Amino acid sequence: MKNRRKFSMAARLAAIAVASATVLSGQEGSNSQPAAETPPAPLYVIQPDDILDIFVWKEEDLSRKVAVRPDGRISLPLVQDLQAAGRTPGELKSAIEARMSEYIDSPNVTVIIDQILHNKVYVTGRVVSPGGFTVPRSITVLQALALAGGFQEFAKKSDIVIVQRIILPEGVPETVVRPFDYDEVVDGKRLSQNILLRPGDVVVVP
Repeated sequence: MKNRRKFSMAARLAAIAVASATVLSGQEGSNSQPAAETPPAPLYVIQPDDILDIFVWKEEDLSRKVAVRPDGRISLPLVQDLQAAGRTPGELKSAIEARMSEYIDSPNVTVIIDQILHNKVYVTGRVVSPGGFTVPRSITVLQALALAGGFQEFAKKSDIVIVQRIILPEGVPETVVRPFDYDEVVDGKRLSQNILLRPGDVVVVP
């Protein structure tokens, strides 16, 4: 009976996640939330083990394919060590150009994600199956909770938080905590809370 109850909760979460995704994509009828409330898809954030193709225009000797090391950094000529993990390709492009501008005039850099070898989100706390989940694409908070099998007894579903690590424009890492009220979302309220998670994001269920 206990296993059946867990399966029922997981199935219910999966159904809610699909329905919520439909709302967010604007596929409901005319009574759906305004399109302006739909959260934009997040930009991809570079992770350790990703393979990057970095091209410097008119500087073939500086262009190369590099792997993001476990410490999140890459090595390039002139640039030497530079933080890559936690930045978007556009942010890394700007950082490389700023560093290279000390040695060459007006560098023009293109950063391409050649291979994504690490796309994992985490769900921890009072869920049935806490842990890290490797996913082929971005998923929402509800979908992540469904992967974790639903809630344990006494979980505080209105006090869930999403912990994200971001890199500020000056290259300083910062941790951002976003609240997530499960009860509101399943009732169709403030669906913008159901964001697409980025690699490395952690959903905490108290």
